[in-house]
Amino acid sequence: MKPLSGQQIRRLYKEFFAERGHSIFPSASLVPHDDPTLLWINAGMAPLKPYFDGREIPENPRIVNSQKCIRTNDIEEVGQTARHQTFFEMLGNFSFGDYFKQEAITWAWAFLTEVLELDGTRLSVTIHENDDEAFDIWHNRVGLPENRIYRGSEDNFWEIGEGPCGPCSEIFYDRGEQFGCGASDCQPGCDCDRFLEIWNLVFTQYNKGADGEYTPLPKKNIDTGSGLERLASVLQDVPNNFETDLFRPIIDKTGEISGRAYKERSEDDVHFKIVADHLRTVAFAIGDGVLPGNEGRSYIIRRLLRRAVRSGRRLGIEKPFMYRLVDVVDEVMGADYPEIREKRELISRVIKTEEERFHETLTEGEALLADRIAALKDKGETVISGADAFKLYDTYGFPIDLTIEIASESGFTVNREGFDKELEQQRERARAARQTIEGMSSQRGVLEAFTTPSTFVGYGQLTTDAQIIGLVRDGDWIDGAGVGDEVQLILDTTPFYAESGGQVADKGELVGPMGRADVLEVKKAPHGQTVHTVRVVDGTLHTNDTVRATVDGSLRKDTIKNHTATHLLHKALREVLGTHVAQAGSLVEPDRLRFDFSHFGPLTDEELRDVEQRVNAAIWRDYEVAIEEMDIDAAKALGAMALFGEKYGQRVRVVQAGDYSIELCGGCHVERTGLIGQFLIVSETGIGSGTRRIEAVTGRHAYARVTEKQGVIDRAAELLKANEANLVDRIQKTLDDIKQLERELDSAKARLNHARVGELKDRVEMIAGVPVTRAALSDVDMDGLRQLADELRADKSSYIVVLGSVHNERVQFVAAVSKDLQGRGFHAGQIVKAIAAVAGGGGGGRPDMAQAGAKDPDKLQAAIEKIEEIVTSVAGNSGV
Repeated sequence: MKPLSGQQIRRLYKEFFAERGHSIFPSASLVPHDDPTLLWINAGMAPLKPYFDGREIPENPRIVNSQKCIRTNDIEEVGQTARHQTFFEMLGNFSFGDYFKQEAITWAWAFLTEVLELDGTRLSVTIHENDDEAFDIWHNRVGLPENRIYRGSEDNFWEIGEGPCGPCSEIFYDRGEQFGCGASDCQPGCDCDRFLEIWNLVFTQYNKGADGEYTPLPKKNIDTGSGLERLASVLQDVPNNFETDLFRPIIDKTGEISGRAYKERSEDDVHFKIVADHLRTVAFAIGDGVLPGNEGRSYIIRRLLRRAVRSGRRLGIEKPFMYRLVDVVDEVMGADYPEIREKRELISRVIKTEEERFHETLTEGEALLADRIAALKDKGETVISGADAFKLYDTYGFPIDLTIEIASESGFTVNREGFDKELEQQRERARAARQTIEGMSSQRGVLEAFTTPSTFVGYGQLTTDAQIIGLVRDGDWIDGAGVGDEVQLILDTTPFYAESGGQVADKGELVGPMGRADVLEVKKAPHGQTVHTVRVVDGTLHTNDTVRATVDGSLRKDTIKNHTATHLLHKALREVLGTHVAQAGSLVEPDRLRFDFSHFGPLTDEELRDVEQRVNAAIWRDYEVAIEEMDIDAAKALGAMALFGEKYGQRVRVVQAGDYSIELCGGCHVERTGLIGQFLIVSETGIGSGTRRIEAVTGRHAYARVTEKQGVIDRAAELLKANEANLVDRIQKTLDDIKQLERELDSAKARLNHARVGELKDRVEMIAGVPVTRAALSDVDMDGLRQLADELRADKSSYIVVLGSVHNERVQFVAAVSKDLQGRGFHAGQIVKAIAAVAGGGGGGRPDMAQAGAKDPDKLQAAIEKIEEIVTSVAGNSGV
C-alpha cells in the first residue's frame, strides 16, 4: 500500500470519483444551513439532505465531497481510545437516483485496492442478512471469498425514524492478530482493534412509513462514508488516528511547549490526544463563525477548549498555549480548507482570549469549591455530592478530576457515582432530543416528478401574462379551483420572487378570464420551478388558463431597498469591526431588515454611528448596482463575498454596488443605491455567544422613524420648557438638581437615623437573661436598617438586635447577633427567617448578620414581638 499523507488521500478520492462523472462539492460549513434538526454537520450526507428527501434536485445526480464534521456525543472518550474524535473528515460519494449497488461496491473496491494499493486479502465486508444482491456483487463481481463476507442485521440497516432507509455494506481492514482480542470468533464488528471499519456503503432503497412498512423507493440513492483519519492510519501504518500526519504535528508542538514527549508516559498521552483533537474542532468551528459562549454550539466549543486547557495543565503548561498551535493546524489543513488560513489570526485571538478567561474561571471554581468544603466541614460532612460536583463541571466548566484532586487535599471525597449519574442524565436528555429531531422524513411528492420548466422574469418586470401549467391541492393534481380554495400553482412564466436568501417572497395577484386569486406565498419546487400558494377570491382558475400575474410593486420596492442595504451594511461592518465579520443570516422584508453576523461582543455607540454613517454615505454616492452572471472562479477573483451556508453552482449571480460592495446573491436589488433614500439602525443585540443582530429600516420607513423620534424630542423640550438647541443642557441641569436633592435627602435620613440610634440605645430589654434591642420603624429602607443595626451594636460585646420597617409597601427585617451569643445557639439567619414568616415572608443569612423581606405590613409589629418567644426558646434549650 502507498504511504500517503492525509492531503493526498483526500485529493485522490475526489479525483477518482470526478473521473467517474461526480461533481466535486466543497465542504459545507460545520454550522448547518437551514436545518434546525442538527447542531453540527455530523456526516458527509448532512449538507445534502435536501437532495435525499426530495426538496431539491441536484444539477448532477453524482456528487463527491470531503466533508468536515463534528460529533460530540462521546467527548469523554476522546484521548482514551484509538479513534474517538470530535472533529473528523468524511469522504463520501453519492448518487441520487443514478447508479446503485454495483457501481458503489466495485468503485469502492477499485479505489482501495488499485488507487491506495491496499492488500485485498486483508479486506472483508459485512452486508445485511437479506441483501443477496450485495452478496452477489461482492462475491461474483469483485471476487471476494464467501468467508470474508459477513451477514448482519441491525448494524447493517441504516434508518432514522420515518423516511428513506436501506441496507448497508461495511468494509473492514484486517490490521493483524497483534491488534486482536485473541478470541476464536474474532471477526469484523468485534470490539477489539483488529478489524478496522474504513468505509460504509449505504443503499437507500426503501421508504419507511409511519405504519412501519418499508416500500421501495422509485429512485434509489447511494450514500457512502469513509473516515479520512482511519484511512490515513492504515496507509501510514500507525496504531491510531492520533499518530497520523493529521494530528502528530500538533502533538509534537504541544510536547515542545510542555517540555514532555509523546509516548513516554501513557497518562500524558491521553492529554496530548485531547489537546490535538479539541484544538482541531475549535479552530474549524471558529473558522465557520462559532465563538465560545454559554449556549448551544458556543457552549460546546467553550467546553472543548476548557477540557484541552485542563489537559495542558496536566502536561505542566500553566499559561495559555493553545493559540500557539493554530499555525500548526494551518500548516496541516490550510491548503484544503482556506477558511483556516484566511482566519488564522482571528482563530488564535479568540482561543487566547478564551484560555485567559478559563484560567480566571479555574481560580473562581477553586474558590467556590473551597466555600463548599468549608460549609460541609461545619456540618461535619466529608463528601462532596455528585450534584455539587456536576454543577461545578456543567455550569462553571470545572473539570471533575480537578474537583476530586482539590477535595482530596482537604480530606474530602467526591460522590463520583452521583456525578456520573448526573452526567448520564444529561446525555440521555441530549440523546432523546437528537432522536426526536434527527429523523429525515421523506418529502417526495407530486412536485418531484414535475419537470416542466418555469421561467422567472421578476428581476426586470413586475407583471406578465402567463399560463397555468399545474394546480395542486392537498398533494394531488387538480384541474381547477374555486372561490375560497387555497392551492399551489405553477406558471410557465412568473414575475414573483420565491422566498430565498433571506428575502421574503413577493405578494400580488393573478387575474384570469374567469377568476382572480391573491398570491400568499411563493417557494421553490424540487426542480427549481416557482410554486405560488394562492387563494381564489373571485370566480375560478383552471389548468392551461392564461392569467395576468402582477407583483405588488410597493412591497417589492420597499423590499429591494432593504436587500441592497444589507449588502452595504455587511461591507460597513467589515470596515468598522474587521474582516472576521461574516453574515450568519438575514431577513429582508418590506418594512425592515434584520442582519445577523459574527462578532465578539456588543458594538459601542461610536461603532454603530460609524456603521450607519458609512451605509448612508454609500447611499448618497448613488452607486450603480450592477448585476452579472459569471463563472464562480471569476466571481471569486473579483473579490465577491459568498454568503453563509449557501451552496453555489458553477454559474453565479454577482451583485456589485459601485466599487463599495460585491457579493454573490440571487435576490432583487435597486438599480442605484440612491433609491434606498436613508438607512437607520433601530437596534443591535446579541442572539447567542459570538453572534450579533442589527435591525434597521430604510426609505419611507426610516423617514417615519426619524419623524417619530423628532416628536419625542419636541415633547421633551416642551415639558422642560426648552428648545431643541438647549435641550441636552436643560436635561443635564435637571439631573444635577435631582442628585443634589438626593444628597440632601440622604443627609436628612442620616440625621434621623442618628436620632433613632440615641432613642433605641435606651430600649435594651433583658429577655431570658439576653440583651435584646428590637423596634418596628416607619419608612426605613434596607440600607437604613443595616446602618442602624451596625450603630446599635458598635460599642456592645453582647447583643441581639432585631429591626423591622415598612418601606414602599414592603416589609423588611434585619437581625444581628454578637459572637458570644452565637456560641450559645443564637443565629441571626434563623432569627430573621422566623420573624419574617410571621409577616408572610422569608430570608436568612450568616450567624452574625442577616436580612429578610415579607409581604404583609399589618403583621410588622407581631413579627417584632415574635423575638421574645424565639429568644426564650433558644435560651431554654441552651441552658442560658
